[in-house]
Amino acid sequence: MDSHIVFARHLDGPERGQSIEDEAAIAASLQGPAPAWLHMRADHPGAAEWIDQYLPYLDPAIRAALTEPQTRPRALRGGDGMLLFLRGINLNEGADPEDMVSLRMYVDTAQVVSLSRRPLQSVELLANRIAAGEGPETSADLIADLVEEITTRIETQVADLESRAETLEAAAIKDPRPELSAEVTDQRLELADLRRFLPAQRDALRDALRLDLELLGPSQAAKLHEQLDQLTRVIETMDTLREQLATIRSEIEGARDERFNRNLYVLSMISAVFLPLSFMTGLMGINLAGMPGAAWTPAFWVFCALMAALAVGVLAILRIFRLI
Repeated sequence: MDSHIVFARHLDGPERGQSIEDEAAIAASLQGPAPAWLHMRADHPGAAEWIDQYLPYLDPAIRAALTEPQTRPRALRGGDGMLLFLRGINLNEGADPEDMVSLRMYVDTAQVVSLSRRPLQSVELLANRIAAGEGPETSADLIADLVEEITTRIETQVADLESRAETLEAAAIKDPRPELSAEVTDQRLELADLRRFLPAQRDALRDALRLDLELLGPSQAAKLHEQLDQLTRVIETMDTLREQLATIRSEIEGARDERFNRNLYVLSMISAVFLPLSFMTGLMGINLAGMPGAAWTPAFWVFCALMAALAVGVLAILRIFRLI
């Protein structure tokens, strides 16, 4: 089997869960009475060629959409089936979870053809269940279960982000250190990347239900409605998180400004006290003839006493005007 095909399995019938190895057998199974699931690598050049060769009955626009480089979540009718694009959390090793993986699917009563450019844990989990003789038995059940797995992982990731934001908020209230700003920025970027696709994914699920396809029975429609509601709650949580992170950032910036103003205030008070002293010492330190007290031995100590009295006087004036 060429590397552009990740797996192909029977969903129902006597061969339920069994792998389909031959390409011609895969094509035949996708049009057979028992539903089958084919998953391919969208970034492999052989995927588009295979679809054109073995699935010519699909509309050319559908075949092109399945392998297009850039996608956004959406759902639209395609012949007797549905074209559904979703995004899932990227749980691959070394990857950022918010760098979401695109999943493109065409589904009708006889087949599910899906493609992704990177592995998706939700797909692997369902494929393993089917291989074990468990899991969905129809293409509609497969879509409903797949949407559920994807949404559950999205909710888990957002819950983790919410927990980290609460921890960050507590730290910012206790000790608003400037270095916390970098963590706020990281979380805001992660939130922005997640939110880039999730509203569109919510709309895609809503559109899928509005298509009113015979493919989706009452139980599958009910499950998709539940996932739509769950995804809506996740998006509302993300909106709250965005406001929370903005508040945390304002708290850190406010503490930083307060420290800056306090330091500036201290420097201003020091300057107010020592500016007249600096003027007097500069004036008395000029090297010109006729300086008063130059020949008088106690002159230095008298001058020091006058400087101390001047400093006390400046402090008293600042105190009277409530500047200190």
